Amino acid sequence: MFDNLSEKLGGILDRLTGRGSLSEADVDAAMREVRRALLEADVSLDVVRSFTERVREQAVGATVVKSVTPGQMVVKIVHDELIATLGSDGQTIDLNAVPPVAIMMVGLQGSGKTTTTAKLARRLTQRDKRKVLMASLDVYRPAAMEQLAVLGRDLDIQTLPIVEGQKPAQIARRALEAGKLGGYDVVLLDTAGRTTLDEEMMSEAAEIKSTANPHEVLLVADSLTGQDAVNLARAFDERVGLTGIVLTRVDGDGRGGAALSMRAVTGKPIKLIGTGEKTDALEDFHPNRIAGRILGMGDVVSLVEKAAANIDAEKAARVAEKMRKGQFDLSDMRDQLLQMANMGGISGLMGMMPGIAKMKNQIANAGIDDKIIKRQVAVIDSMTRQERKHPDVLKASRKKRIASGAGVKVEDVNKLLKMHRNMADMMKAMGSGKRGPMAGIAQAMGFGGGMPSPEQMKALADKMPGGAGPGGMPALPKDLPAGLRTGLPNLPGLTGLSGKPNLPGLGGFPGLGKKK
Repeated sequence: MFDNLSEKLGGILDRLTGRGSLSEADVDAAMREVRRALLEADVSLDVVRSFTERVREQAVGATVVKSVTPGQMVVKIVHDELIATLGSDGQTIDLNAVPPVAIMMVGLQGSGKTTTTAKLARRLTQRDKRKVLMASLDVYRPAAMEQLAVLGRDLDIQTLPIVEGQKPAQIARRALEAGKLGGYDVVLLDTAGRTTLDEEMMSEAAEIKSTANPHEVLLVADSLTGQDAVNLARAFDERVGLTGIVLTRVDGDGRGGAALSMRAVTGKPIKLIGTGEKTDALEDFHPNRIAGRILGMGDVVSLVEKAAANIDAEKAARVAEKMRKGQFDLSDMRDQLLQMANMGGISGLMGMMPGIAKMKNQIANAGIDDKIIKRQVAVIDSMTRQERKHPDVLKASRKKRIASGAGVKVEDVNKLLKMHRNMADMMKAMGSGKRGPMAGIAQAMGFGGGMPSPEQMKALADKMPGGAGPGGMPALPKDLPAGLRTGLPNLPGLTGLSGKPNLPGLGGFPGLGKKK
């Protein structure tokens, strides 16, 4: 979502970082461009004005730290101000109340309330181990209640039985009673929306709030609606009283201004963001990580979290052991490719890697996308078990058969085999733990020498394109498992972070020239 804004700000700040010293005129010129970039990204005018004014004040009188150029200092100031605008501290859903804790979801029709309710229920059930009851209060939209019931069945989460003819406030009361009787920890109330703001919806929401007395009132807003989302948040806050905001469709190609404006205009924290259509695509909103992504500094902590959530630790350990012995076959490669797809695919992972934003056009021209993973898995699936285990037996006739089975050309099969050979050689070099350029990466990826320390991680991050950003490596989240607190885990599917990222399936980005 922040791609356009990221590109524009990156270009402006890149021009500044190349200078040895900055005059007031340089800063003014840069701030004019920053103002234009933010306005084009649909950020509210008042927010843009105060943002650029605060950056300018600090940048003109910036005390330049030794070994940091004035341009880099301005990047840090912009980064810090972005975090302040998005809300300095990320806030999560508050469940500290007497159960059942009522959470009320409000918003316009079509903003994704029902899907977000199911996503939140799944998250509270699986991650926080809470017993959740979902209740649909939408008596207007056809099949709205059935939609929530179907999502509940799919996720194995209880929904309130549908009783025809009840009013929303009565359903809310019944949901809370069922929550108490059934020993539920959380009751999610999915309210009705309208296509536009109207008095009837507002008074109904206010009535539900007074009946249910919810601990959290979350506004579900579509991030693609831009400034309208800000007006919507203001209106709901005045009439119902919000405790937080959930932004949906953050994976879309909107301009990102709503996220920057909403917190600043309403003063309400953005607590969650929806990053896809699947029920697991809901993430905590971390202002510092989003600011890092906007400025192309990557988001290493989210990458680690995704790895922790999606990687089977035992399987990863087995693969690591095979790699160490140089026994990395095509079945292992297939597992890695699938795990990579589960972690958000190539585009999802690249968005979190420092320095990737600057290579975006080259990557697009090289035709690298998530379909590559599917094609390569299809090629491996077309092989027999023996061929996967011993790729050397693949001669011309077999390659032709495999290509035909996967619906690709023989050249694609050859490319996959070549990439597998390169990866196997690299794994062998990493496993042997020899000194040299591979040794640092090997240690960081958990080969030969166990987990890296935070200092080693920082050193590795500093070698990445763009470094780890002005503030160094971000702090790891408190709820990360103890085993991951010492550094990056073995990330199957990410086999090299130094220089250009070397993801399996991409062979070190074939077709990418050196950066000009």
